[in-house]
This record gives sequence, C-alpha cells and structure tokens, in this order.
Amino acid sequence: MFRYYTNMVSQVSRTAAAGIFSVGLLLIGFGFLIYLLPKFFATLAAIVFVAAGSACSIIALKIFLAQRKLDKFTSDDSDAYRKNVRIHIEDHNNI
Repeated sequence: MFRYYTNMVSQVSRTAAAGIFSVGLLLIGFGFLIYLLPKFFATLAAIVFVAAGSACSIIALKIFLAQRKLDKFTSDDSDAYRKNVRIHIEDHNNI
C-alpha cells in the first residue's frame, strides 16, 4: 500500500494541534480573567497607555529641542561654512 504521508508529517501535525490547543486554553483563561476582574485589567491597560503616551511625548520633546538647537546653530552662522573656501579645478586629462 502506498502512503502519501510519513510518521514525521504525523508528528508535526500533532505538535501543531497541541500548540493550537494550548493557545486556545490560554485565550479562554484570559477571557475569564478579564470577565471576572474588569477593573484590574482596565487599570492595567490605563497604566500601559499612560506609560506609552509619556514615552512618545518625551521622545517628541527631545526631537523638537534638537531641531530647535539645529535651527539656532544654522541661522546664526549661515555663511560661516563658506568663509575662506576656494574651489580649485585642475585639469586631470594629462594622464
């Protein structure tokens, strides 16, 4: 009799089924926890959002301050990088 699958395919499918079953049980457990303790998870979510918002605000402020410093640096000495600069063009066709 000719078989289209091997023992390895069977083992992989069993492992995948076990992983999917474990994830399903974890999701059911988290669902019950959220149902039973809504205030705790709402508080936890609020803490996460406040922390993420604070981090974003701090990063944005750092970027704004760096941009302000850069603008101040470039506006004061706008032609300073051009002082005493001469461009010499030499003919290199004599090779």
